Amino acid sequence: MNQERVFKVLLGPHISEKATVLADKQGQFVFKVATDATKLEIKKAVEGLFGVKVERVTTQNVLGKSKRTARGLGKRNDWKKAVISLQPGQELDFTSSAE
Repeated sequence: MNQERVFKVLLGPHISEKATVLADKQGQFVFKVATDATKLEIKKAVEGLFGVKVERVTTQNVLGKSKRTARGLGKRNDWKKAVISLQPGQELDFTSSAE
């Protein structure tokens, strides 16, 4: 996978209460990813960017909410999230990248 695709696959970490509990208790990390990204692309992107070994990747398609505005109804964009399970003994550090 070329370096440009790595940055297009991973859009950023998804920070929420549930994601924080997953990271603390089970060592799983949640990322926002491109809607056309496959599990293999996500695995290679995380391994290449952070220098860790990924055990499993699960993905979910999140549907955008319908919102009422002053001009009528609107809809937020759909997006995809990936839950990354690391192999035992691996640690993910967002502050530094593997080079």
